[in-house]
Amino acid sequence: MKAVYPGSFDPITYGHIDLVERCSKIFDEVLVLVMENVNKKHFFSHEERIEMVRCGVSHLENVTIITYSGLLVDFAKANDVKIIIRGLRAVSDFELELQMAHANKAMLQELETLFLMTDTSNSFISSSMVREIAAFGGDISKWVPPCVQEEFRRKLGK
Repeated sequence: MKAVYPGSFDPITYGHIDLVERCSKIFDEVLVLVMENVNKKHFFSHEERIEMVRCGVSHLENVTIITYSGLLVDFAKANDVKIIIRGLRAVSDFELELQMAHANKAMLQELETLFLMTDTSNSFISSSMVREIAAFGGDISKWVPPCVQEEFRRKLGK
């Protein structure tokens, strides 16, 4: 059985990586889907985000990095995926995630969304928090892998 873990990953954090690692133990194949979110202004380019995700999960054999532009349900149909993985950090994440899960289910009845709670050590990490701390020259090494730190140094010229 395979599952898809979609996100913008701007950038990928140890919280994301923890979820992918846990899913790789549950599912035969995990597709990490780097998507464009039309409602977000991305800090990193699509190509940069793909490369950082690839670097962050390269140690996992049954994980494939994929990109797709379009509806997640169309991707699921085309790739015979029946399970979407979504991470929840706090109750505040649940409302939007629930709405998306219901919309996806309405468009593709056989598609299930599996919510996984983040590990407590990662429950406060968000990509936006990491971007803000990095922009002000703060240490982000506790929250992102070295390859992501390097991308920030390159992009910010620090």
